Amino acid sequence: MKHRIVVLGAGYAGANAAGRLARRLHPAETEITLVNAEPEFVERIRLHQLATGQDLKPRPLAEVFAGTGVQVRIARVTAVDAERKTVHTEGAGELAYDTLVYALGSTAADHGVPGVAEHAHYVAGRQSALRLRARLADLAAGGTVLVVGGGLTGIEAATEIAEARPDLEVALAARGGLGDWLSEKAQSHLRTAFGRLGITVHEHTEVTGVEPGRAITVGGGEIPAEVTVWTAGFAVHPIAAATTLEVSAEGQIIVDETMRSVSHPDVYAVGDAALAPGASGSPLRMSCASGVPAAHHAADVIAARLTGRPVPPNKIGYNAQCVSLGRRDGVLQWVTPDDQVKPSAVTGKAAARMKELICRTAVWSVSHPTSMLPVRHRHLVPVEVLATAV
Repeated sequence: MKHRIVVLGAGYAGANAAGRLARRLHPAETEITLVNAEPEFVERIRLHQLATGQDLKPRPLAEVFAGTGVQVRIARVTAVDAERKTVHTEGAGELAYDTLVYALGSTAADHGVPGVAEHAHYVAGRQSALRLRARLADLAAGGTVLVVGGGLTGIEAATEIAEARPDLEVALAARGGLGDWLSEKAQSHLRTAFGRLGITVHEHTEVTGVEPGRAITVGGGEIPAEVTVWTAGFAVHPIAAATTLEVSAEGQIIVDETMRSVSHPDVYAVGDAALAPGASGSPLRMSCASGVPAAHHAADVIAARLTGRPVPPNKIGYNAQCVSLGRRDGVLQWVTPDDQVKPSAVTGKAAARMKELICRTAVWSVSHPTSMLPVRHRHLVPVEVLATAV
C-alpha cells in the first residue's frame, strides 16, 4: 500500500512542499495529494499589483503539476481530524493520510475593529484584491483612499495605488512611525518616496472604526476615506485550532525544528500556519521568505524519515527584507540571519529590480515544482522500521 501524503494549501509553501516531495520520493510507493480551494496558484506577493489594474499570468495548478505525480484536488478544507488522520473537504469528500503537510496560510484579520468587515477592502487574497480593483476603478479623480497598516503590505499597497492613480488622495495610517523598524537609510528613502508620490502619512495613529467615507481614530478623530484598505494584521485559518493539534494563542500549529507538530508526529506545518523556529531558534515571521525554505526543509525531513536517511539540520535564516514602492522604486533592507536590521540597505531602482527578481524566483519555484532538484526517487523503508525511527 502506498504511503499517502496530503498537502493542504497550494500557496508558496504548500506548492513547494508538494513538488519537492515528488522529486524526493519514489512514485510507486507514495501518493501525494495537493488540496487547494482555488484552481490557480495565487501570487500573493503581487496582489497589490493586481488590485491596481495590473494583470498577473494565470497558472492553473492542474497544468503546473501535470506529469509530476502530484494529484491536485480543487476543494475547500473544512476540518482536520488528527486522531483519525482524515481531512474533510467541500469538493473532494474525506481524504485519509499517513503524513499531513498543513500549509493553509493566513488571511486578513480585522482584530474586532468595528466596520472593517462591512466597509474595508483587503489585499490578502485574489478575490479581495479584485474587489478592490473594481472599487478603485470606479473612484473619480480626487477620491480619497486610506491604507490602514504600516507594515510591508500596507506600504506596498499605498505606494502602488498612489503610483497607478496619481489623481487620488492616498493616505496611510500606521500605529508606529513610518518604517520605524528599518535602518535610518531605508527610513529616509521611504519618506522621500512617500513625499514624491504625494501620500499623506498618519503616524502613531490607531484606527478604531471604519465607516462609509471615513475611518475613526483613537480620541474620536477621523480620516476621510471613500475607500479603506485594511492591512493591519493577518490571522491563520481557524481549522487547526479546532483540532487536537497543539497550537499557539494565535492558532498556529506549534512545530519543532523539523517542521513537525510537537503533538502529532505525522503532521507537519509550514508557512504562515506554523509557529516554527529558524536556525537561530527564534520564531520565523509570517512571510514568503519564511514559507518557501520551511517547505523545502519539511519536504526534505519527511523524505529522510520515510527513506531511513539522516534528518537534515534546520538552516532557515534571513538575509533581507524587500519592499516595493511602486514599479520603479523600492527598498532592500539587509538583515541578520535572525532578522535583525543591519545599517545597510539598497534603495531606488536597484532595489526595485532586486525585488522583481525575488518575485520571479518565488513563482518560478512553484511553476516548475520538480525542477529545483535532481531526480532522487528514493525507496521507502519498511513500515516496521519507520515505527522505530525518531
